[in-house]
Amino acid sequence: MMDVGRLCLKLAGRDAGKKCVIIEKLDNNFVLIDGETRRRKCNIHHLEPLKETLALKSKAGHTEVVAAFKKLGIELKETKPKQAKEKPQKARAQQSKQKPIVEEKKPAKKETPKKEKKAETKKN
Repeated sequence: MMDVGRLCLKLAGRDAGKKCVIIEKLDNNFVLIDGETRRRKCNIHHLEPLKETLALKSKAGHTEVVAAFKKLGIELKETKPKQAKEKPQKARAQQSKQKPIVEEKKPAKKETPKKEKKAETKKN
């Protein structure tokens, strides 16, 4: 039932409720899927097979999958990969480069009479 080209409905996960097609059978429990979902490995228990099958060869590319879905009348949303941007610098790191941190000196503590009293009580 879970053969290459079988149209399925994803039941679980982030892509739940979307249609996909089986691209490759990896194991008894896992298949490679593509379509409205992300192209990824999926457990067969998370898929519900539909009646339709697509004429795809094993390990078909994404462009072939898009063409097969268009023949069925299903439009796939194409996404562009994000472009790498320059990482913002932390404000704290910039401040430390600009101003050196100066530690304040604390005045030395004088001995308190409490210590002297303790010494006197020990003598008695």
